Amino acid sequence: MFDLRTTLLAAACVLALGACGDKNPPPAEPSTPAPVAEAPMPVTPAAEPVAPAAEMPAEAAPAVVDGKGAAVVSNCATTIVGNDAMQFDVSSITVPASCAKFTINLNHSGKMPAAAMGHNVVISAMSDMQAIASEGIGQGLANNYLKADDARIIAHTKVIGAGESTSVTFDTSKIKGAGPFEFFCSFPGHSAVMKGTISVG
Repeated sequence: MFDLRTTLLAAACVLALGACGDKNPPPAEPSTPAPVAEAPMPVTPAAEPVAPAAEMPAEAAPAVVDGKGAAVVSNCATTIVGNDAMQFDVSSITVPASCAKFTINLNHSGKMPAAAMGHNVVISAMSDMQAIASEGIGQGLANNYLKADDARIIAHTKVIGAGESTSVTFDTSKIKGAGPFEFFCSFPGHSAVMKGTISVG
């Protein structure tokens, strides 16, 4: 009888302990903490390296004077342009030494007529240019603002207005002597700014 009660009591204790469970859970395995999302760092573009001042390439000298360059010459001829701003588009003409004759074509790109903003091309020694232009003023548009039979003039075109073209051909031997030589416009007041050098090279 005692053994039966002892056995039942022992069984009840085992069941009770099984129902209650172990009050002390087994130690948890160490776990890796979940990564914490960090706010993205702003990305700053890398600055391009700047060469030291001594290594910076020097700027090339401008190839033009007053915004005008040398005339393009081909087959012993060139074309220059005058406009309503009282300008030629070139400041120098170099005639190839192989050319016995040379032609200058003149185009007027403006909108004003010859009587208001006419242009021509006159070639002379630089030392004669001012006198030729001054003396030509009284000759009028009909005479291209040039004195007739002026021996100082090597060659010249007629005066043209908007949209017109003209040309002159001359012996290059005439600009091989004592120079320097110039081309200019003889319309009153234009020769002060509408001029350039012409030479054989």
